[in-house]
Amino acid sequence: MTDHMIDSTLSELERYYDTVPRVGGARGEDFGPLTLFVQEGAGWPYYARPALGGSAATPADVRRVRERQRELKVPEAFEWVAETSPSLRAAVEAAGLHVHAHPLMVLDPAAEALPPHPEVRLLGSDDPFLTAAVTVPALAFAAPGTAIGEAGPAELAAAMTQPSAEEGRARVSAKLAAGTAAMAAAVRDGVVLCSGLYNPVGDVVEVVGVGTLPSARRQGLALAVTAALVAEARARGARTVFLSAGDEDVARVYARIGFRRVATALIAEPAE
Repeated sequence: MTDHMIDSTLSELERYYDTVPRVGGARGEDFGPLTLFVQEGAGWPYYARPALGGSAATPADVRRVRERQRELKVPEAFEWVAETSPSLRAAVEAAGLHVHAHPLMVLDPAAEALPPHPEVRLLGSDDPFLTAAVTVPALAFAAPGTAIGEAGPAELAAAMTQPSAEEGRARVSAKLAAGTAAMAAAVRDGVVLCSGLYNPVGDVVEVVGVGTLPSARRQGLALAVTAALVAEARARGARTVFLSAGDEDVARVYARIGFRRVATALIAEPAE
């Protein structure tokens, strides 16, 4: 991609980032150069990020948002693109937050689709595997990276008994029924080994939450699930498909199906 194309794409993604929480049921609270998205009712907890067309935020701006997040009892999270808001990292770090960096990748429009994987399927709102598919990423992200881990089918079965699993299933089921998300999963012998979904806003789609049960890693399942989501997004008319990779190793996996790094997504939260 040329510099002009990258700039245009990043502007498009800024509009997406500002819109998707509102579509998901959140209201935006104005803090000058920052917007705090607050979920109304049940749903995903959101974050603060730069206001569209706003000025550079100061550490004091960040602290004001953090005070409001604590008041609301929501995560003290900030998300933004480093290249679009280059001064924000220093402000959030000065305000006491820790920053994580993730490769921001956009699908090459000329990328060839992978053949469908025999174990990967798209899930409907009433699919019997939906609870497991919603639960797998939590186990995956609890042990980040691409190395094979310990959590497997037994840990998944235990996690599915928690109230949060049913809450997640209901939330995702409603989005699937409304057509505001799509979900794919790799299922083997009745066990969901990998899953992920995408969120569309117009013809822009973000692939999110792709996670593999740690014991099932290094089998190409995350790649296959992502490819299925990409194929579905394209079939529904998506023009821009993007994602944030967990780290450089994960980014190399996504590059195999045509995703190209265009920037760096930053997430700030309190240090543990």
